[in-house]
Amino acid sequence: MSGSTARSGAGSAGSGGVIRVGTRASALAMAQTTQIAERLAKAAKAEIELVPVTTEGDTSRASLASLGGTGVFAAALREALLRGECDLVVHSLKDLPTSEHEGLRLGAVPKRADARDALCARDGLTLATLPEGARVGTGSPRRIAQLRAARPDVIAVDLRGNVDTRLGKVASGELDAVLLAAAGLGRLGRADAATDLLPLDEWPTAAGQGALAIEVRRERGDRALERALEAVDHSLTRSTVLAERLVLAGLEAGCAAPVGVTAFIDDELLFLTASVYSADGTQRLTSSHAATPESRSAADLADAARDVADRVVTELLGNGAADLAPREESQ
Repeated sequence: MSGSTARSGAGSAGSGGVIRVGTRASALAMAQTTQIAERLAKAAKAEIELVPVTTEGDTSRASLASLGGTGVFAAALREALLRGECDLVVHSLKDLPTSEHEGLRLGAVPKRADARDALCARDGLTLATLPEGARVGTGSPRRIAQLRAARPDVIAVDLRGNVDTRLGKVASGELDAVLLAAAGLGRLGRADAATDLLPLDEWPTAAGQGALAIEVRRERGDRALERALEAVDHSLTRSTVLAERLVLAGLEAGCAAPVGVTAFIDDELLFLTASVYSADGTQRLTSSHAATPESRSAADLADAARDVADRVVTELLGNGAADLAPREESQ
């Protein structure tokens, strides 16, 4: 597997035995893309070339809320894919806009990792044992709202930067703790930094958190690429994240909105729970529903996801969710 800067000139995936994989250049993005790329290479019997792409979210130090959240990490990757600089791109699924792109399709959704948020605190502290006035860093409006709801006596500090930078602020004493995605910590080999893993039934996370998305151009690629996509796709993950993302789409809320949503499949039921928070954490609306897929086929799982998401959205909007979660800016 080799690395490369982006280059122009379209070619069919796998031509010459090489599949070019676009990715953000951050340590986390490179780590998670490398893991997927190794699986793609094995399935396609091809070499993989990583194509690092710099996004607006990587260069701006502004808060995610002020940037609009949705699309700031995905737009440049999509542009590189459409220009033919790579054959596919790997996103953190929670960063991907819910609306479909005219020229692209979701080629595969690999099996999801841990969807929980992790508190990484000094001295092994947990959310419950943080002292009054503790300073907790996060760049997510959802996490800020949840933190204010759970611990109104601690201080939420807006924070950007990569995982090492954020953890470093705890090590230096600048912050008492930071909130991060457990999946990202695991992919970087830093799972031991978590001092408290927050349960999804109490602390739902972003739609698609813990999952990756492989996006390709809408026209079908060569057989090697399509075979590789089929090999890494996980139908149960695809259906649960579809349900979660349909909630965001139905609420017209971006990925930076204070919305937590969790879907999972247990026995024959697809369960979906979504919570919408006010920015200050003082208000929360929650809706939970379940659907029974007719089978485990991709089509039936998708139908169940749409059904349960529609009922959750209808209930949330009927209870006033639109007044709590700001609508997504058009991309």
